[in-house]
Amino acid sequence: MKISWLDIRSLGEARDAIVQEALHHRVEAIVADDVADLKDLPPTVTKVLFPQGKPLPEDFGDASVVIVDPARHGATPAELALRHPDVEFGRFVEIIDAPTLEDACESARTEKWSVLLFRDPTKIPLEIVIAAAARSTGSLITVAQDVEEAEIIFGVLEHGSDGVMMAPKGVGDTAALKRAAEADVPNLNLVELRIVETTHIGMGERACVDTCTHFREDEGILVGSHSKGMILCVSETHPLPYMPTRPFRVNAGAIHSYTLGKDERTNYLSELKAGSKVTAVDVKGNTRLVTVGRVKIESRPLISIDAEAPNGQRVNLILQDDWHVRVLGPGGAVLNSTELKPGDTVLGYLPSEDRHVGYPIDEFCLEK
Repeated sequence: MKISWLDIRSLGEARDAIVQEALHHRVEAIVADDVADLKDLPPTVTKVLFPQGKPLPEDFGDASVVIVDPARHGATPAELALRHPDVEFGRFVEIIDAPTLEDACESARTEKWSVLLFRDPTKIPLEIVIAAAARSTGSLITVAQDVEEAEIIFGVLEHGSDGVMMAPKGVGDTAALKRAAEADVPNLNLVELRIVETTHIGMGERACVDTCTHFREDEGILVGSHSKGMILCVSETHPLPYMPTRPFRVNAGAIHSYTLGKDERTNYLSELKAGSKVTAVDVKGNTRLVTVGRVKIESRPLISIDAEAPNGQRVNLILQDDWHVRVLGPGGAVLNSTELKPGDTVLGYLPSEDRHVGYPIDEFCLEK
């Protein structure tokens, strides 16, 4: 989960409502330029004083973090920390050229907090700072103009900035920022499923999910005919005769099948489209959200695969009936679907909740 700092310095009449929304959604910090604005905040939120363009006050009040611009304030975070050992200090850097980019890299390597403002509409300088800070223990807080930019900042160079500071334009922006900061999907506990039977069931439509991601060899997406049971389908990362590898593609299953998407929601394969999000999973249950670039739906012969979990629960997956289509077993074993036989073991996942329009919900739902 990423860090969310809410900047209230320029808010108008809506400030009180936005602060209450921020406290409700548990943002990590509220940023003000006057110690009086931090006084009544509860201890559950970090109080950040950032007097940008203003002199430092004599008394930092309730502020637990103070962000300074050494050139403007005449003191470095290290110097101030010696005078105020109970307060954490960070450095503000506005990046406009190569020298200020180097200042940002130096801050990222040495300071506990680095608040960075990039003036140009490119994320290349942020990539450089993130790389420079790879071995540091401090945190990068990057200024975002809106939630859409915050989502991009969280994903730059895969690692992203540790956090974002954003001034909301209205009530609702804080909730959206927190959702973006919590976008990481939790890892899953995969289970071993024993194959019970396979059946050739004739023609139907299957979906190939082409993502914008290069899958790893032990990684794929979970697919199943029922929302409470899925099997791990591997991408076309492993060599096959007659065709090149396509590590971005999962030949996923019949179009009625479920897969896991964003916010723990299930999606029908038939409803995925360019820009949709699906959850990539490896054989250890590690997850990441990936973006769909295209879905190819074509008529193909189909094979129905039934498997059983240790608790006796049955899981069904309908795939294209072809040797080229594969699933994953324990240890990352790559298993050709048409060679599966009773007693073989595959990896799967057993979601516990029923679903309504894909969202998990505690209600009665019978799937056959």
